[in-house]
Amino acid sequence: MKLIKSFLLSAVVGVSGTSVAAQTPEAGHIASPKQYSLLFENDKVMVLKMVLAPGESDTLHHHNNETVYFQQGGKLKISVPGEKPLIAQIPNEHILWHQAWNHQVTNLGKSRVVAIITEQKGSEHE
Repeated sequence: MKLIKSFLLSAVVGVSGTSVAAQTPEAGHIASPKQYSLLFENDKVMVLKMVLAPGESDTLHHHNNETVYFQQGGKLKISVPGEKPLIAQIPNEHILWHQAWNHQVTNLGKSRVVAIITEQKGSEHE
């Protein structure tokens, strides 16, 4: 299981590198209010809940540096502008950290995906 988690983290981090474009899309909960809800916010972090139904996609959006806990994983397509999409099978309870990026997520599976995202506020690269 550790090998799978390591591979997924490497694959997701590797697909985006430093792909924060010059024109930054809106934050996830603003760009896709149907899929993202704001659970908590202060001057340091924002905590979001993402729920994607089978076949559903969110809108291209931006996250600052983030830690993501996939409460309920699934098969996802992660699209980053200008790069080949990544298809990943994310296990339940998978946790990953990711630097600031722009992306779109599509649920390719047959069950809903639920993730809790803790996103750093302020400078994207602190």
